[in-house]
Amino acid sequence: MLRFTSVLFGVVLLLALPAYGQDFQKGVEAYNSGDYATALREWRPLAEQGHAGAQYNLRFMYDEGFGMAQDDAEAARWFRLAAEQGDAEAQFYLGLSYANGEGVPQNYAEAVRFIGWLAQPP
Repeated sequence: MLRFTSVLFGVVLLLALPAYGQDFQKGVEAYNSGDYATALREWRPLAEQGHAGAQYNLRFMYDEGFGMAQDDAEAARWFRLAAEQGDAEAQFYLGLSYANGEGVPQNYAEAVRFIGWLAQPP
């Protein structure tokens, strides 16, 4: 049983290796110091693996054009991925994207869908 557990642990560790080198906090520190290339290098793999914080931060980089060409469509894509995981800020900004037609077709129904929760009583 111990041998099986050791093998299982090794397999899990190997599966985790792609994310091992990426460090969300390292990306935050790089971003805050203006090193957008490092922030992108740290956050993109995490975002692609479903890290909502990294997705949200990539959205901001694409939205503002920090370290890359400004791209509303790519920003909206990352907004959506973070919003679908329940990130309230990402939902709000995705709703604004729909309201303003930035990176997505203007669609007020979608805007309300993503930011309508603001109008709901607690």
